[in-house]
Amino acid sequence: MTRRQKAIAFFVALCVLLVAATVSLNIGWVIANAGRITPIIFGVVLFALIIAGLIVYTVFLVLEIKRNEEHDSFINAVTHELKTPIASIRLYLETLQSREVSDARRREFYDIMLADADRLHHTVDQVLKAGVVRERQKAGVRGPVDVAALTDECVGLAILRHHLNSGAIELDAPRDRALTVNGDAEELRTVVTNLLDNAVKYSGSSVHVTVSVAAPAPDTVWVRVQDRGIGIPRKQLKRIFNRFYRVQARGLRNIKGTGLGLYIVRSIARAHGGRVFAQSEGEGRGATFTLELPRLITQ
Repeated sequence: MTRRQKAIAFFVALCVLLVAATVSLNIGWVIANAGRITPIIFGVVLFALIIAGLIVYTVFLVLEIKRNEEHDSFINAVTHELKTPIASIRLYLETLQSREVSDARRREFYDIMLADADRLHHTVDQVLKAGVVRERQKAGVRGPVDVAALTDECVGLAILRHHLNSGAIELDAPRDRALTVNGDAEELRTVVTNLLDNAVKYSGSSVHVTVSVAAPAPDTVWVRVQDRGIGIPRKQLKRIFNRFYRVQARGLRNIKGTGLGLYIVRSIARAHGGRVFAQSEGEGRGATFTLELPRLITQ
């Protein structure tokens, strides 16, 4: 049991003891004032207020402890995500500076440093985007966006970025008609990219992701990303979109992240009048994320 878990258990136990003590005092008050209506009513009302105050205080305290724990986990995750690529880039630069390296090896070092720089940029970009969507200071430029074309672009970039073979991510999208929404293309690209990155990251060593773009209703567009990875415990499905929250499951210790990706996805989806939801049959059974947006109907 961690220190914070002990603190939560302590305050919950303290609340229970105080409630029990208050109940005992209230019973004693009723007995002492038997037959006197006004003092009894006054005691019952005061008792109810004290109980309510104790419960509210305890709930608030427990939530605050959990929020601080999530914040600390976020700081640790971001620190790791920033320090690791910086240390790697510095190591390769020192190697290039201190010794002679063949052209082939030099090109290999450059590729690794570029990949680390991309990882660093992605982490910083996630943190900045989380701040933007939280403060809602960015209005964005809205216009018609072809969701199928945008998703196709994101799939191609994900294959290159994660060094996957062409069949690792399969795209099923209509080519005979446009599925258009009114939105900010850059923000929607962030949403689809985050969903694809998560699907690849949590797929393990064997990546097989299916992406489909469809219109389940005349006024709705779906982008659905399905993986066959480690899955999500059902009790956590509603919490995974919270800021800083990361799935608690077996096999996740070596998977790093900031806990901001899905929070950004949900915030952007809501800003576009849509929603995002997740489905999973449990650990080891993969997960499906669906982005639902209002379709732009053109005359």
